[in-house]
Amino acid sequence: MSYTITEERAYPQDDAAVFGAARGAVDGLKGKVLKESAADGVLEIQFDKTILGKVLGDRTQLNVQVKSAGPKKTTVAIEGYPIDAVGRKLMFGARKGVTRTAADWFWAHLEHRLGK
Repeated sequence: MSYTITEERAYPQDDAAVFGAARGAVDGLKGKVLKESAADGVLEIQFDKTILGKVLGDRTQLNVQVKSAGPKKTTVAIEGYPIDAVGRKLMFGARKGVTRTAADWFWAHLEHRLGK
């Protein structure tokens, strides 16, 4: 059983606006940015066991890729998975639904900032 979540969504805004909204979503969720490159559209984010006051039980890493798909069209791809205390990907023993919850909250915050 894999704990990894991969998803992609498209938005009718330019890539700079979407990247800014993604960065704002991370700040809103109190995530820690491990790597950021606006030029490449890359964000690597780590969330602690508690997000917005809710204890989830596992840490989560989300790797976000923002890419232009044409004029005023941008795709956002995420890869999310649970991690241990030193940042290694968990292959077993993770709690069910933690990564899904973190990903859903990220999408919700992103879309809120984009006005969708």
